[in-house]
Parts: sequence; structure tokens; C-alpha cells
Amino acid sequence: MGVRIQSLTKAFGELRAIDDLSTGFQTGKISVLLGASGCGKTTTLRCIAGLEQPDSGEILIDDEPVYASARRIDLAPEQRRLGMVFQSYAIWPHLTVAENVGLPLKAQKVAKAEIERRVKDTLAIVGLAQHADKSATKLSGGQQQRVSIARCLVGDPRLILMDEPLSNLDARLRVEMRHEIRQIQRRTGATILFVTHDQEEAMSLGDEIFLFNKGKVVQNGAPEELYFRPSVRYVAEFLGKANLFPVSVRGGAESGLVTARPSGQVIAQLPGSSQAAGEMLCMVRPESWRVSPAGGPGLPGRVQETTFVGDRRELRVETPIGEQTVVTAGFERFEVGEGLSLTVAPEHAHLLRDAA
Repeated sequence: MGVRIQSLTKAFGELRAIDDLSTGFQTGKISVLLGASGCGKTTTLRCIAGLEQPDSGEILIDDEPVYASARRIDLAPEQRRLGMVFQSYAIWPHLTVAENVGLPLKAQKVAKAEIERRVKDTLAIVGLAQHADKSATKLSGGQQQRVSIARCLVGDPRLILMDEPLSNLDARLRVEMRHEIRQIQRRTGATILFVTHDQEEAMSLGDEIFLFNKGKVVQNGAPEELYFRPSVRYVAEFLGKANLFPVSVRGGAESGLVTARPSGQVIAQLPGSSQAAGEMLCMVRPESWRVSPAGGPGLPGRVQETTFVGDRRELRVETPIGEQTVVTAGFERFEVGEGLSLTVAPEHAHLLRDAA
């Protein structure tokens, strides 16, 4: 385990920013701390970095305690062997790219020849070797962020912490930098904790996502797991659009039959042994609805609105179980008022216990 957190708490006055948090982040992976503003993700990162002192609990990195309230352990940030990348590039304008990257080593009084070797190797990793002698301020925003990442990597940290590092970039550069960060992680095998509020960023970057709310991790797992199999309604709604409606799951001879409440409309037939009977909440992602002509099997609906967004088309469809958001391929055309039928594959009708 790369990082373990046990019973961690941190309050700012009456606000419990971290509320008895226990979790762990794997070595050699990108773990994304995701959540809305004020959920505790950045405070958790700052406590790991040693920039914020928790009120109680333990933080272990590679099984070494860097903070333990009961044992009065609280290592200074520089003793934790971490690298940090923030929103700000923190570029020194009077220095070259190579000089900016070499600053941490110079501060540690590393020999000049060793600095030059490590800077050269690190710039090659981040794809900036050809820019070593340029003024860092002459680079693009994405390149300047790569300088920040290189400066973080050059000290060979055991853990890299990134706090919203892409938020100052435009949309195209953000996509490019996500790819760059993944490539850098694969080349180096680095352990990265990455904080963001952007769901798309989290899903495209993370080997594992930790969704925070009110100082706790609500659910963690692979991006696909959280997206298609959320544990609670909050996770379903935070990670993209979700169609949610109350259903009954039948037992006995009709075991696994999912019907909408109160209409009784059949939604799906699940394997009989896979679900307990009772009243639940069903989640269907917009892209999971299958559209067929009106009068066919499934849920009858009528198009209320259609929006073309390039690679896909978003529909608002009125049905007996309420309005559904449906996503189809962009080349498919639908007219307002057009009738259709909706069906969903059993594996894409996900049931939640919090049916309220």
C-alpha cells in the first residue's frame, strides 16, 4: 500500500473538513480524489503533504508513519520525500527550463554534474529535452505545466501530489495534459494522488477514483465501477447524467423482474439470484437506453427536445415513468413529438437501495 490513512480528522472551527477518514491509495497508480468544492479532498492532500496538521489520526507512506497523533509524530513536508504540482506553474521567469527543473537539487546542494544528468533525464521523460536552454516563460501553458511536473520528478519522490494542476489550461490543453500525465506515470511507475472536481478528468486519468463528500470517501474503485455501479444515489448523480426512478424487484416465480413504480411498466429481467426482492431505485445512464421505433417492445416515449452536440445527440423523452435523458449517435435524427420505444440491457439497469 502506498498511502494509508487511519481515522483522520481535521476541523476548521465548526466545519469538519475530514471526518474520521480511513482509506488507502495504491503504489504505482494514479488515484484521483474527486468531489465538489469543500468536500475535503484538498484538505486530505494537504495533510498528506504536511502542509496542514490534522487534529487526530494517522498517515503512513510506504508503511512509514509521517503523522500519528497518538505517537506525536508529525514529519515536516521536506522529510516526507514528496513531490507537489499545483495550479500555478511557479516558474522563475529569469531562469531557463533546465535551471527551473534543477532548482530542488540545487537547494539540496547536489553536485553540478549530477544535477545536469538528472535534469537531462527528467526533461526527456516529460518531452522537453529540446527546450532545456529556453526561457521557461516562452513556453506554452501546457509546456510550463510539464516544467512543473519535471521539477517535481527530478528529486525522485516516492509520492507525487497534484492539486487541480490542469485548471488553468484551456479545454484542448487539458485533454493533452491528461494524456501526458498518464504517459509520464507509465514511464516512471510513479504513485500519484490527483485532486480534481472535474468528473471527466477523473475518469480519463484515474486508475482508481475516490469520491469525497462531507469529509468522507463515499465510494472508491475503478472509474467504470463508480460510473456504472454506483453504491448510492450521490455517486450516480455526481458522475455524469443519470436517469433514476423507483422500481419494484419481484421475488418468487417472477424473481428478478424489475418493474417501475407505480406504473408497473417492465424495465428489465435480471438473473433471479442476483437481486433481493423489494422496492429500490433503478439507474440507467443516458447512453444505455436503446432506441427503437414506436410500438416496439419496451418503454413507450415521445421526444420533447433534441440537442445535437457533435459526436452525439441528447434527447429528452417523456415516458410513463417520467422524463428520461437519452443519448444516441450524432448522425441519428429525431424530431420533437416523434414516438419511440426504449429498452435497456439487464446489465445496464443498476439497482440502488436508497430508493427515496
